[in-house]
Amino acid sequence: MTTQLTTPSPTAEPSRPPRGRLKRLVLGPAEAPPWARPGLWAVLVLAAVLYAWNLSRNGDANAFYAAAVLSGTESWKAFFYGSLDSASFITVDKPPFAFWVMGLSARIFGFNSWSLLLPQAAEGVAAVAVVYVAVRRSVTQWLGERGGYAAALIAALTLTLTPMVVAINRDDNPDTMLTLLLALGAWALLESLRGRLLWLLLSAVAFGLAFNTKMLEGFIPLPALVIVYLIAADGRLLARIGRLAAAGAVLAVITLSWMTIVDLIPKSSRPYVGSSANDTVWNLAVGYNGFGRLSGGGRGFAGAGPTRTAAAAVTGAGAGTGAGAGTGAGTGFGYGAGTGTGSGNGGGFGEAAHRAAGGGGFGGLGGQSGFGRMFASTLGGQISWLIPFAAIALVAALILIGRRPRTDPARAGVLVFGGWFVLEFFVLSFQQGTQHPYYSSAMAPAIAALTGIGVVALYRAWRSSARWSWVLPAAIAITGALAFVLLRRTAGWNAWLPWTIAAATIITVLVLLLGQFARGALSGFFRGRGLLVVAAIAGVFAVFAGPAAYAVTPLSTAIEGNNPLAGPTAGAGFGGFGGGAGGFGGAGGFGAVAGDRGTVRDGGRGAGGSRDGTGYAGGGFGAGRDGEYDRAGTGGSRGTTGGGLATAGGGLGGTASKQLISYLRAHRDGATWLVAVQGSSSAAAIILAAGGAPVMAMGGFTGSDPAPTLAQFEQYVKQGSVHYVLTGGGGGGGGGFGGRGGTGSVDSWVEQNCSAVPASAYDGSTAAGGTGTTGGTATTSGLYYCR
Repeated sequence: MTTQLTTPSPTAEPSRPPRGRLKRLVLGPAEAPPWARPGLWAVLVLAAVLYAWNLSRNGDANAFYAAAVLSGTESWKAFFYGSLDSASFITVDKPPFAFWVMGLSARIFGFNSWSLLLPQAAEGVAAVAVVYVAVRRSVTQWLGERGGYAAALIAALTLTLTPMVVAINRDDNPDTMLTLLLALGAWALLESLRGRLLWLLLSAVAFGLAFNTKMLEGFIPLPALVIVYLIAADGRLLARIGRLAAAGAVLAVITLSWMTIVDLIPKSSRPYVGSSANDTVWNLAVGYNGFGRLSGGGRGFAGAGPTRTAAAAVTGAGAGTGAGAGTGAGTGFGYGAGTGTGSGNGGGFGEAAHRAAGGGGFGGLGGQSGFGRMFASTLGGQISWLIPFAAIALVAALILIGRRPRTDPARAGVLVFGGWFVLEFFVLSFQQGTQHPYYSSAMAPAIAALTGIGVVALYRAWRSSARWSWVLPAAIAITGALAFVLLRRTAGWNAWLPWTIAAATIITVLVLLLGQFARGALSGFFRGRGLLVVAAIAGVFAVFAGPAAYAVTPLSTAIEGNNPLAGPTAGAGFGGFGGGAGGFGGAGGFGAVAGDRGTVRDGGRGAGGSRDGTGYAGGGFGAGRDGEYDRAGTGGSRGTTGGGLATAGGGLGGTASKQLISYLRAHRDGATWLVAVQGSSSAAAIILAAGGAPVMAMGGFTGSDPAPTLAQFEQYVKQGSVHYVLTGGGGGGGGGFGGRGGTGSVDSWVEQNCSAVPASAYDGSTAAGGTGTTGGTATTSGLYYCR
């Protein structure tokens, strides 16, 4: 049974003379409410401030991608492929479209924090504007002129204040571009429903570019949009199918263009496709960045480790220098909130973070899979504030729209945003592979649109029908209760806020219920809108105060690492595994990993973790046997089966020694690569510190890529393309941490055939040439010279 409400048509306003272009730009069209365009400008300015204020605070943000952008400014070949290094040895693990935009900015303005991150902030503001337009144009016929503008404005504000959106828009991950492209694709499809084929083709272009930004993640909302087009587009069914076929052809061309070009080029003439199993983009798309993310069968983070019942009792130890010590603690997967550099207490990895989660390595960065993932400690404060309201709005709007025509734009809009929301929610909640918290930003526009539509639709229903009088109060009550729960998880942070939100929620609900059931007795007061104003102010606070409090934190806290976050854990990421700015070991060790497919056992201790130019010298990882990690050692040497981050080239997101770089530059002797190191993380740190000089990242992002093979490396040495190799240190930005990964034979060959360079030759730091033990086997790590 469906319900369609009828409300008296508003009194027609007298016609107004048309406005000139400047007035129309600033104030909007004459027929629009006077508050509409100024309200939009206010929201866009707020978005610009949240996304762009003091961006230089964030430095290079995600060093892995920043290094690729910098390398692209040094070489057009590296630019095209999205190579990590300017000599194009290996690519990053994503297609390059988002990096092309940042790279062009860096080429024009020079590489720095602003040229790197300002395009990201601009894309975030653009996404807010797109959602505003898409919502307004789809629901105006149903909700009326004022209702359409109000829904659009609320949607834009909701997206602007989504904490994860703020965090990711201040970072250089490609998800900012992905979110904009998904919003553009949805808007263009809604415009195409009016029989405009060009808009449908533009939607296909947007989704094709989304694939070239984050591969299959860019296609998650696509099935819903196709179904909506078949249902709601103008014309006969065969005509609709024909237009979809044309759009499908455009989608295929855009999607496959870069991938096909790269895969057709001989492998000897291009870089290795990072994180692929067979050096093809196709494998990267369907494996590591595709079904591997869903099933947990990918490589690196997403790889499923063997099931074991006990931890391997192997420890790493070695000499290293660091700036402080800390202990890891915690009872669940947590991003530590340590303070200072190299000191403090961090959340680390706690008990049962991935127990039976089905993913090896770091498969559960977004928390344990399941229906409650979006509300759990990792993701709850980042994205979930308005998920219940959006779900209620979706169901209610479809019922309230009722039996409007098949081509009704309002129903189409609700179905597009609702389908997008539902697909993203279930895929991100139940995927077994790598799940970074910032993936959730892709569902933010859909949540925002449904929230804006829902607020206006439920308010109209509250005013018009006693049968619906309880729905809006119930939705606000649930939203306020969720905000209270999320904020109370960090009870020491703004302790007054959850109670204030609770009070505002109670006031709003009581006023709405009172206004409905005692409308006759209080008719005069409601005509004066006294209680409604009270309810509106309290309701806005109840709904938006929680996410807004989280959203403003990145303005005063640097966003670093691979996992930008807002709120009490703002600025965390991989640096936050050990606690805030302290990083690995320095502010709470990495902890131990038992063999239970990624189960985390205890906190471990770190005796270093500084960012003083010697890398993360202490607090290294322990064993790497069978994909496991055990207690962190007190040093950072590599060890025979795994080990710590003891490289002078810097750890995950670390910095590289200036003395080492100066030495390598002075002794480069015409080599193509300044140095070869284990993993993309160490390579990225040196690339950034060396101003874009090419560094060979052996093993790639996961540390397990078979690049280079031993034969290839021997040939590089024979040709004089590489002279120096920095052994030990972090594996990759992913699951290979410290292990030899796919290039273990190269490490062994280097240690046996190349000359060790005394640490005193470049900086005298024991961190660069320390000796340690792993499982009782003495090993060395440091700089080697090969000829």
